[in-house]
Amino acid sequence: LFDIYHVQIMDGDVIRRIREHKDYIGHVHTAGNPGRGELDQKQEINYPPIMQALQEIGYKGFVGQEFIPTRDPYEGLQQAVILCDV
Repeated sequence: LFDIYHVQIMDGDVIRRIREHKDYIGHVHTAGNPGRGELDQKQEINYPPIMQALQEIGYKGFVGQEFIPTRDPYEGLQQAVILCDV
């Protein structure tokens, strides 16, 4: 499991860590930071380059949207899917 939110709050440099641990990534979780909220332009994790890095290492697994909704959950999910679609 590669949890982008937890990597960001614990270590940062998410893309470098994806490349370092590419052989061990079997599933990916997302969430916005701070607050574990929706993935949007108001949080510090820039998801398009992170998703691109996952593609570059050949990741073909699932990406679980694990955020805690602060507004309509379906809108938040739709926004997350759009943001992660590279």
